Amino acid sequence: MTAQDVENLIRQGEGYSIEFKKSTMAITKDVYETVCAFSNRDGGHILLGVKDNGETPGVDKASLEQMKKDFVTAINNPQKINPPLYLTIEEYVLDGKTVICIYVPSGTQVCRCGNRIFDRNNDSDIDITDNAHLVYQLYARKEDSYYVNKVFLHYGINDL
Repeated sequence: MTAQDVENLIRQGEGYSIEFKKSTMAITKDVYETVCAFSNRDGGHILLGVKDNGETPGVDKASLEQMKKDFVTAINNPQKINPPLYLTIEEYVLDGKTVICIYVPSGTQVCRCGNRIFDRNNDSDIDITDNAHLVYQLYARKEDSYYVNKVFLHYGINDL
């Protein structure tokens, strides 16, 4: 991804697979809820240092390295995110301001954040933990994905 790609994401605005977080000096709790929701749905990009309206205050340069360390520590802590995730953090400089971009792919397992289950709906992260029907649908969707990926990986075009 390039700085131009990040600028294009910002121009698109928040939505189903793009989330902006101001998080200028520290990573806020809701960032992890979005990680969980994106993992449970179709994946997406989280941009830190960007306000909801697309304004880019950027991440405080003195806080940047600590924010990256805190994020990596948290997503590998099963008490925070379960199952732990391996995600990369990329830095981009836009008009002299640093933006952190985190890409979260769709997971093969149901992800929890602090023992709560979040799912993505439009541009919101919804806590569905107490809604048995939505939790069931999420597990069924993940099971179908796992089944298709596991079984059909062994077949090629020549097998048809």
